[in-house]
This record gives sequence, structure tokens and C-alpha cells, in this order.
Amino acid sequence: MTKLALGTHPFLLGFEQLERLVERTAKTGNDGYPPYNIEQTSETSYRITLAVAGFTEGDLSITVEDSTLVIRGKQTDDSEGRVFLHRGIAARQFQRSFVLAEGVDVGTAVIENGLLHVDLKRSVPDRIIQKIEIRKG
Repeated sequence: MTKLALGTHPFLLGFEQLERLVERTAKTGNDGYPPYNIEQTSETSYRITLAVAGFTEGDLSITVEDSTLVIRGKQTDDSEGRVFLHRGIAARQFQRSFVLAEGVDVGTAVIENGLLHVDLKRSVPDRIIQKIEIRKG
């Protein structure tokens, strides 16, 4: 018995990109920082919330690159002249990536109380039924 890859199954025509997407997602090496939540806020909307304590709006960037939402954070080092007896608050850069399905658009981004909220909206296309004429060859 031959095992077929997802993109090569005979009933899934044109889904080769889906297999590449799954591979790309599996390779994303997020280390768990910063922690985040993903919630569904309605039938067609979602919210990603990242815990970004200590980051300001200027330290963060949000881009959509090739159907991937990329959130980056880079803090400036303000510890010059300060002596820490214990430093437990992370002050490191990060990059979080989220692959977006076709039709999912990034809406607003708000930072409040150390949490970055990014709202997403999925457009629901109208159901299309197409009748194909059969011609005699």
C-alpha cells in the first residue's frame, strides 16, 4: 500500500500549497515567549492576545508577510547604570508567527495593561453553485 502525501491525494486537486503550509508551520520554532491566547470572539472573528509586559508601542511591530501574521518585539536596553539584585522580567526580543487562512484579515491592534490584542476577521464568501455545460465532442 502506497502512502499518499496530503497534496498528492487524487481527490484533493490544487491543495499542494496546503502541504507546504503545514510544513512551514511545523518548522516555526516558537519557544513559548511571550505567552499568548487565541480566542474566537464571534462566528467570523478572532483575537490573539500576547503578554508583552514592559514593551511599548514603539518596541512592537505587526506585519502580514505572505499570509503570515508576524508580531515582533524588541526592547531597548535601559539597564545602564542600574544594579539588579534579581532580574526576572524578560527583556528580550521575540517573534511570533501565525499562519492566516485565505480570507482572514488583520483588523485593529491595541496594547493595554501589558497585553497586546490583535483582532482578526474572516470574510465569509457567498456560496457559489456553478453549472457546467456538457458538450458533445
